[in-house]
Amino acid sequence: MLKRWRIRILLFLAVLGPGFITANIDNDSGGILTYSNAGAQFGYTLLWTMIPITVALLVVQEMCARMGAITGKGLSDLIREEFGLRMTFLLMLLLVAVNFGNVMAEFAGIAGSMQLFHINRFISVPASALLIWSLVVKGDYKGVEKVFLAASVFYIAYIVTGVLSQPSWHDAMVATVELPRGPIWHSKSYVYMIVAVIGTTISPWMQFYLQSSIVEKGVTAKSYGASRLDVIIGSFFTNIVAWFIVVACAATLFAHGMGAIGEAADAAQAMKPLAGRYAFLLFAIGLFNASLFAASILPLSTAYTVCEGLGLQSGLDGGFKDAPVFYWLYTLLVAGGAIAVLFVPNAKLIRMVILSQVLNGVLLPLVIVFMLLLINRKDLMGDYVNSRWFNAVAWLTAAVVIVLSLVMMFTGGSG
Repeated sequence: MLKRWRIRILLFLAVLGPGFITANIDNDSGGILTYSNAGAQFGYTLLWTMIPITVALLVVQEMCARMGAITGKGLSDLIREEFGLRMTFLLMLLLVAVNFGNVMAEFAGIAGSMQLFHINRFISVPASALLIWSLVVKGDYKGVEKVFLAASVFYIAYIVTGVLSQPSWHDAMVATVELPRGPIWHSKSYVYMIVAVIGTTISPWMQFYLQSSIVEKGVTAKSYGASRLDVIIGSFFTNIVAWFIVVACAATLFAHGMGAIGEAADAAQAMKPLAGRYAFLLFAIGLFNASLFAASILPLSTAYTVCEGLGLQSGLDGGFKDAPVFYWLYTLLVAGGAIAVLFVPNAKLIRMVILSQVLNGVLLPLVIVFMLLLINRKDLMGDYVNSRWFNAVAWLTAAVVIVLSLVMMFTGGSG
């Protein structure tokens, strides 16, 4: 019995990475801003959304991981083979536009978090861009994955911040399992925030990156059980972190009537006199880590997706000579995002980021539908097609995500 468990643990550690990393990137600077505003504006009353968020993330991520393990191909690779190059090329164009806007948002998060420590953006942004570029271009897959796993652990800072904020644990727990009552449902801003909180959970690039990582890591049907556990743990951990971000801001900013915040760094700054210096430091460091983490992976995801979709060489175990388009696209996205944050006026930068979120609303429904059509192909997945019950949950999740994406798109929301 002990030997069997030892083998299972070793197998899990061998495949640990893609699911845990991809889920945690969900808590990027935009996600942190959304969760911070949820707590600052509405206290604990939005905590009930954490349960459907976890279910939605787990369902979609599990399907991607399963397709990668069974087919040995990335998502854009499968879309090209099954739906044609024209459709794939359109998806790639949308994805590049969406992800470039997200990369700019992450570098803005880096700049904002470092300004809390009085470090000018003309120092923090170029230094971070160079660090990110060097990590990916000079490293191999295993080395890069270890760094990303280490970055994921730093999200514990938000859990500690939540504890230091001294919330009402009873009220928070009750709000997690019960819907709020009363006139709050008549508030348009409350309903909009529900859309933002749930809508910030699933992004198109996450699905492409996860499936590509599963393939490059060499996960197969034999080791997929452990990989599924990786996805489950990642989904739960990232939303526990999100729960604590809402709680921390509810116990401090909302309790003192602070209201809405403009950027994630404002939450850390406002928290300093309310919850103490350590809560401020942890929140600010957590924001920098999350922004740097996402700024590393978003361009990487884009490079994977475009190269796979167009049938070009990709992967971290080669170099510029082996996969020139992959590495040059990564380089251009990192450099372009950093330069935009340094030289584009804030008003224009915000408009560009919002436009990327609108395009995200166009792209996400297409990606989810493609995923569901692919994973139910018996000739593609064999015995690993969705079960009847899983299909019901998956299509319901897809329908909810599509509706939320359309609402976000037509209301100009971001998150």
